[in-house]
Amino acid sequence: MKRIILLVLTLISVGAWAQPALQSPAEFLGYELGSRFTRHHRVVEYFKYVDDLSANVKVTQYGETNELRPLIYAVIASPENFANLEQIRQDNLKRAGVLEGTPSGKVAIVWLSYNVHGNEASSLEASMKTLYELVNPANAKTKEWLKNTVVIMDPCINPDGRDRYANFYNQYGNMPYNSSGDAKEHREPWPGGRANHYLFDLNRDWAWLTQKESRARIKIYNEWLPHVHVDFHEQGYNNPYYFAPAVEPYHEVISSWQREFQTMIGKNHAKYFDEQGWLYFTKEAFDLYYPSYGDTYPTYSGAIGMTYEQGGGGFGGLSITTREGDPLTLKDRLTHHHTTGLSTIEITSQNATRVLDEFEKYAKENLNNPASPYKTYVIKGDNNADKINRLTKWLDSHSIKYGHPAAGKVTRGFDYQTQTTGTANVSTEDVIINIYQPKSRFITTLFEPVSKLSDSATYDITAWNLMYNYDLKGYALNERINVGKAYQPKAVDNSATAAKPYAYIFKYESLRDVEFLAALLSKNIKVRAAEKAFTVAGQSFEPGTLIVTRRNNESVDDFDNVVKKLATEKERKIFTTTTGFVDRGKDFGSSSIMYLKAPAVAVLIGEQTSSLNAGEIWHFFEEQLHYPITQIGTEYFSSIDLNKYEVLVVPEGRYRMFDEGTLDRVSSWVSGGGRLIVIANALTSFAEKKGFALKAFANEEEKKEAEKKEKEAREKEALVRYEEADRKQLSDAISGAIYKVTLDRSHPLAFGMKEFYYTLKTNELRYGYLQNGWNVGVIKGNAKPVQGFAGYRVNKKMSNSLVLGVEQKGQGNVVYFVDNPLFRNFWESGKMIFSNAVFMVGR
Repeated sequence: MKRIILLVLTLISVGAWAQPALQSPAEFLGYELGSRFTRHHRVVEYFKYVDDLSANVKVTQYGETNELRPLIYAVIASPENFANLEQIRQDNLKRAGVLEGTPSGKVAIVWLSYNVHGNEASSLEASMKTLYELVNPANAKTKEWLKNTVVIMDPCINPDGRDRYANFYNQYGNMPYNSSGDAKEHREPWPGGRANHYLFDLNRDWAWLTQKESRARIKIYNEWLPHVHVDFHEQGYNNPYYFAPAVEPYHEVISSWQREFQTMIGKNHAKYFDEQGWLYFTKEAFDLYYPSYGDTYPTYSGAIGMTYEQGGGGFGGLSITTREGDPLTLKDRLTHHHTTGLSTIEITSQNATRVLDEFEKYAKENLNNPASPYKTYVIKGDNNADKINRLTKWLDSHSIKYGHPAAGKVTRGFDYQTQTTGTANVSTEDVIINIYQPKSRFITTLFEPVSKLSDSATYDITAWNLMYNYDLKGYALNERINVGKAYQPKAVDNSATAAKPYAYIFKYESLRDVEFLAALLSKNIKVRAAEKAFTVAGQSFEPGTLIVTRRNNESVDDFDNVVKKLATEKERKIFTTTTGFVDRGKDFGSSSIMYLKAPAVAVLIGEQTSSLNAGEIWHFFEEQLHYPITQIGTEYFSSIDLNKYEVLVVPEGRYRMFDEGTLDRVSSWVSGGGRLIVIANALTSFAEKKGFALKAFANEEEKKEAEKKEKEAREKEALVRYEEADRKQLSDAISGAIYKVTLDRSHPLAFGMKEFYYTLKTNELRYGYLQNGWNVGVIKGNAKPVQGFAGYRVNKKMSNSLVLGVEQKGQGNVVYFVDNPLFRNFWESGKMIFSNAVFMVGR
């Protein structure tokens, strides 16, 4: 009996201490990968499970989504490298020039990013399979690769979008699945799972960092700076698999090695795809130009950045029949992504020494001999301080170095305001960014006056220059100027503010001032604004200046402290006066001093609206202005009492709802005092319609002239060859270019702006000057982009055209935005004009 007891105890003891066998994803989840869509929390659980059971895997939470889902990444390495992860990371930062010192090791770093678009759902499933194979004790190949390569995996960049899609499919999917494209399981409802909580495309946000997921990820990314980065995607389900190399245009800062190794990687993938007879394509559709993608941002940071595209997407489901009549299953899709993921690690490991050497060479060129003709970018110190501060905080997010020069000098440079090269006066108050630093090439792509476009058939916008984006004066210089001292933001000193003045006065010149206005209104503070310039107590103020009088705010508890506290929180300079009797201009009791009632704002959302623009508006109000809005669904708009709202925003979209009856209803609401704000292609629902002044041409003569030119152009192109058809279409194309717009600064829509505004034009819409309204922003004379590509016929159309217009109807107004001022919420100067439409126009 004792022997039996001892044997049992021994077996129990051994079982307690023995390492349990690592479960595959199928064993852990209870179903085969590809048989259903795995919800995000289960993927997180599997990654953490592998971490718990593996001595060479570390899973870290690096952030959280708006819907409170965790953002995680895993680091996988050999036992030897795992013990030295921090040394490997620091070695790499030394190699990149971020840290001082000489790297001691030779370990390559591959970063795999999955599921940035939530409904491109196969890659997250693939991430679990790839993780398992990297730690599977029976896999000798991956063991060998990990000897000189560390792998970082982000299994889901966009958990909120992912679960939106997975929940939809798991709710509507047939059992067994239905492969017909007609089936409901292949037809996501609006807005689909592609975007995040605020309906942003996170794959366009790597540089701009408007979203919290992006900000959290980029911090970790720049702490590692991998040598190879893969962004896994899906495309239309009829398309074969796409992998590197990319198609032109490549930005000219991309090195020959970055081009070469893409091809080497592609050939390695092709080997595996050829063995299986899988179809694929390279060197088409996907370029390397726009800097805010998951392939270009890493590329401009020194990595080999690549996009891999599997057919499928939101239409794919568990299985869908392609146009060839073949089934494309989720299992097929995840297997393809799994294959290219492992192939990427393999080819990197096989070339680890050269990968590291070339990465170091790239970094040394950045630090010592950058190739760009422009070596220093100058932001003039007399620009609005808020705009400079906003830009410098963004630069900090990307570890870009800047500061003040040690001494002033007079030199020559490109002037962003005049778009000419001439004398450039550099002072010690200016902010300078030279390109002799680790982020050199990224800086060049952001600030260079003219970006060379090797092929105009590009996938995205072709202009984004930060000087025009932030509305800043400055220069691009061909010479190097070093930073002499750290940047010193201009401090706001309100210590001498009068205790109980007649009125508080605040300048209105930046988005920060709009945020302050929104905060005042949210606290039920009554605010006025000057319609014209004025001078009081020896201080001059521009149109739009905010005035908070004691009169009419008697009901606000602790009024003075509330105003001062908000001003301190928003870092606003307080001006005061003991009288409403001004030295010049209109007194504070004049009808020219506008009362800014806190507007009740409604925003259309849902089917027929552009989910991206609806999301931009939502995010802008909620996350930047912190001002309440009511989102009204298009499906029940007809039952809404519009008289409860002062403002209605109509986002971009393809509307069917604006029939004659609905337009009459909206028109009557505007005439009664409403303010209608219509953005970009939503204008087509109002142009040429009864009750609205917007027209394609200002008059019949302009229309006939345009038709004549169009006819002549078409006749010239009638004999174009079939093979040149795609190129012909470029004549009418504009994917995103910057145009100079002349403003009427006396109009409230342009308050706080300069004489010119730089619009990011992403459509070919053209409207004539309003004959019955205010042409606040126009393209005068011959149109030509300041930066970016636009087809020659587009430029002809844009000449002498409307960009920003206001039509007064009865007691109300219609604001026409021909371009989207909130595009991806990165176009900073557009936010000011949009805010004016909400708070200033029609008062």
